[in-house]
Amino acid sequence: MSILIGSDTRVLVQGITGNEGRFHTQQMLDYGTHIVAGVTPGKGGQDVEGIPVFDTVSEAVNATGANASIIFVPPAFSADAILEAADAGVALVVCLTEGIPVNEMLAIWKHLDCLGTHLIGPNTPGLISPGTCKLGVMAGYIHQPGPVGILSRSGTLTYEVVHQLTSLGIGQSTCVGIGGDQIIGLSFSELLPMFQADPDTKGIILIGEIGGSAEEEAAELIARDVTKPVVAFIAGQTAPPGRRMGHAGAIISGGSGTAAAKIEALERAGVKVAASPADVGALMADIL
Repeated sequence: MSILIGSDTRVLVQGITGNEGRFHTQQMLDYGTHIVAGVTPGKGGQDVEGIPVFDTVSEAVNATGANASIIFVPPAFSADAILEAADAGVALVVCLTEGIPVNEMLAIWKHLDCLGTHLIGPNTPGLISPGTCKLGVMAGYIHQPGPVGILSRSGTLTYEVVHQLTSLGIGQSTCVGIGGDQIIGLSFSELLPMFQADPDTKGIILIGEIGGSAEEEAAELIARDVTKPVVAFIAGQTAPPGRRMGHAGAIISGGSGTAAAKIEALERAGVKVAASPADVGALMADIL
């Protein structure tokens, strides 16, 4: 099994006629993702790689039964694209775009909460259930199906850890990039129960970084509700206070959000925390 996506996921691509949308549509199709529609306003009636294009998400959903959307739209239009998908009843929206204004994301977050739509991102590489469905830009060939669920704030570190696991003969159930912005959709604390409930996920890897309190909140949930083994790594351990390190959410302020505090909270919850990203795969192999 997997979480959020699978063989029954029917995908629409918002921004399918742009260069990025067109390229990654072909990559996802090649992986086996079931893409049923594309959406670009004013381009309805065209097709991309044999996929019909519609003017609106509502039209695409009504015609194809799409239940998931992936967004390849510039920052100025991404907030509206998320809202359009949610209002059309799309259950899962994946937004790769970086640079959506925080005030727009706050409004989106409240709106999606009322509708019950799951959002992955923004500023994410997406998610993948190996061998079944890919919604994003990750390299599918490094993944293989298996028992380890991964949730991460860092796309690059996710690829590193997946490569380690695959090299050790350990596959992955679902890998989720939660996004690196300050305001995101599904958090560690919302995804962990999904992995806990998935009978085919036997271990969980959490890749966090400095800034915010998501990892500390996840540690509390792990201590209380997660019985499966968890391995973690926290990036940014040498970052100076007040310095943003790549992601908009990775900033330490007022002494909170430090790597040391996150590591302490996770270890107190019984999580095995790797000192280096190079150790994550071996730590999980020792536990499984």
